[in-house]
Amino acid sequence: MSLIPMAGLKPQHFHWEMQGTVAVMRLARPERKNPLTFESYAELRDTFRALSQAGDVQAVVFASNGGNFCSGGDVHDIIGPLVRMDMKDLLAFTRMTGDLVKAMLGCGKPVIAAVEGICVGAGAIIAMASDLRLGTPEAKTGFLFTRVGLAGCDMGACAMLPRIIGQGRAAELLYTGRMMQAQEGLDWGFFNALHAADVLEERALALAQQIAAGPVFAHGITKTQLMHEWNMSPEQAIEAEAQAQAICMQTRDFERAYHAFVDKRKPVFGGD
Repeated sequence: MSLIPMAGLKPQHFHWEMQGTVAVMRLARPERKNPLTFESYAELRDTFRALSQAGDVQAVVFASNGGNFCSGGDVHDIIGPLVRMDMKDLLAFTRMTGDLVKAMLGCGKPVIAAVEGICVGAGAIIAMASDLRLGTPEAKTGFLFTRVGLAGCDMGACAMLPRIIGQGRAAELLYTGRMMQAQEGLDWGFFNALHAADVLEERALALAQQIAAGPVFAHGITKTQLMHEWNMSPEQAIEAEAQAQAICMQTRDFERAYHAFVDKRKPVFGGD
């Protein structure tokens, strides 16, 4: 199967640019703190699905816009219509939002969230579903679903958030809907690092480029195993990793790394 180029992507509902082999995406409408709509949900889902076959994208930075990451589902464009829908349409919507998370997990590319300002609701889920999260000291992250009369179990939050910050901390955030301050997020392991707002995206891009310069086929295997091993026993995980690593040992990047070590030079990976 031939790989699909995505450098020239022109989405309608979010911004997209390439920095080398790193795709930088950010939600639109900064004047409203970048809310999601039915259309942006679907376009993001389709884009992450396509990334699994993108040969010119090796990593993704999901950046903020106008000082904020995402204010969640738009109150007027999403929540208003939802209260008038029947069960069939409601389930179609919740499955679509969940499919965005599935697409992020299955895209085969490391995703780094660069979180400024407000990161709430579905925006917090997007950050949660990313592989790595960088934030600013002022970032505020909230899983606000109980505030609108819904359960905290939205888009995989009850499965994924406890694995990142622990069961008790996740339960508190999901039951109360309170904001998690940036330092809390760092202390609890939600954020990998905090940076000043004026260098946040630069640091996220540098990290993404560092990862993209590595053995990208092997990175894809790592991402797959990080997701699949949630449901495995230790014995199953060890066997799965044995098979995965044997596959990676057949790549030219493994051979390149060996010869570079012998020659006492830094390896230059080719992604194959």
